[in-house]
Amino acid sequence: MSATVESNVRPDYDAELQNIADYVLGYRIDSQEALDTARNCLMDTLGCGLLALRFPECTKHLGPLVEGTMVPHGARVPGTSFRLDPVKAAWDIGCIIRWLDYNDTWLAAEWGHPSDNLGGILAVADHLSQKRIAEGKTPLTMRDVLEAMIMAHEIQGVIALENSFNRVGLDHVVLVKVATTAVVTKMMGADREQLLAALSHAWVDGQSLRTYRHAPNAGSRKSWAAGDATSRGVRLADIALRGEMGIPGVLSAPQWGFYDVLFSKTNKDQKLKDESQRKFSFSQGYGTYVMENILFKISFPAEFHSQTACEAAVLLHPQAKDRIDEIDRIVITTHESAIRIISKVGDLANPADRDHCLQYMTAVPLAFGNLVAEHYEDDFHKNNPIIDDLRGKMEIVEDERYTREYLEADKRSIANAVQVFFNDGSKTEQVAIEYPVGHRRRRADGIPLLEAKFKTNLATRFPTGRSQKIFALCKDQQGLEATPVHEFMDLFVI
Repeated sequence: MSATVESNVRPDYDAELQNIADYVLGYRIDSQEALDTARNCLMDTLGCGLLALRFPECTKHLGPLVEGTMVPHGARVPGTSFRLDPVKAAWDIGCIIRWLDYNDTWLAAEWGHPSDNLGGILAVADHLSQKRIAEGKTPLTMRDVLEAMIMAHEIQGVIALENSFNRVGLDHVVLVKVATTAVVTKMMGADREQLLAALSHAWVDGQSLRTYRHAPNAGSRKSWAAGDATSRGVRLADIALRGEMGIPGVLSAPQWGFYDVLFSKTNKDQKLKDESQRKFSFSQGYGTYVMENILFKISFPAEFHSQTACEAAVLLHPQAKDRIDEIDRIVITTHESAIRIISKVGDLANPADRDHCLQYMTAVPLAFGNLVAEHYEDDFHKNNPIIDDLRGKMEIVEDERYTREYLEADKRSIANAVQVFFNDGSKTEQVAIEYPVGHRRRRADGIPLLEAKFKTNLATRFPTGRSQKIFALCKDQQGLEATPVHEFMDLFVI
């Protein structure tokens, strides 16, 4: 019997990688809506990071790996005095951005938070801008940052439209790593071959498992996983720019490639995929669609599938607050993704567990009229047993229309409805909200609230004069775009 011999003909780079590289290197961004939304996204994302600095469990992760390390032209971590190498700075910025689960969201076949990529983008841009000034060259501007944000959002979001990594047990931060790798490699001056090599290494890396987001293992890793991913993107860009060869067939190689190893698994909800399904599917090319349609978390620091349930609970609070002890049951009507990701019963072990529990995130505003980050902390939970009492009275029901319209491109709703039933047979009306205030359909309502959120978050870290200066610059589209990155970052140093 003759042995099978593997072909050693080196292929061209997978088309999926080439499409990303061509987009990053050749696409011209001229959508004013995308640029304006990116500016709002920048404000909101940085504000989320500043707010997270109030939490010691977050800040314990920050700073140099070796105490006392001095880094020439080191990148700054907003709201701190740290000046770090770009890889660790990307980790720290990404960590504070994601810690409170309060930055933007993209919902499709895969979920995620494209502004997580700002960790790598801002760290590299700050470092390069300082370095260029020292060399007598022109610095990067915040227009470069906004364009990199738009492209990173687009790469992560377009891949997510048709491709579910969670279905095969992988976490969405793989897309943060890929998107960051693409945009920062370009920012660092790569040619096409170097960019393709960097992207191939992002896919060949071992990928994170989703288990730290789900019962029974939900925990704080989900708050720094994106920082780790965006940081890894910076490291891979550096490796490629040093001349490291790429892996052209990283996705498609039989037996050893990403598709066969990590993307063809099945679970109890799926039939075995045929060969054509063991690869990514794309419904559209890369442009500016994702940034234009991004979802902002404006009202609540909560997993996005619960945002409209929280909003409904706040509206029901006046009818329920004086009758909490009389509640017989609470019916939450929702969509399949929310049930699969955040519906859970039983003990909740930590803040990260609570902010991924639909029932907890609905019970708190129903009882207290609001939901803020402190409501997830151990002391608050322990001192308010009514929350778990209300969780025990909740029924979760899927509405098939909610599930269907969640995935429809012209809707992308994130619908929830809440209704409270009392022991005497009376009940509240059912409050149904299909589009959260951070949705593109509610931009007119949302942006003033987003700006107010940013002002509040600035005030947690900076004196009034500095806060006003930062806010005024961020409101000025042309002025912000023209500002050198290092000067912008100067404003955020403590």
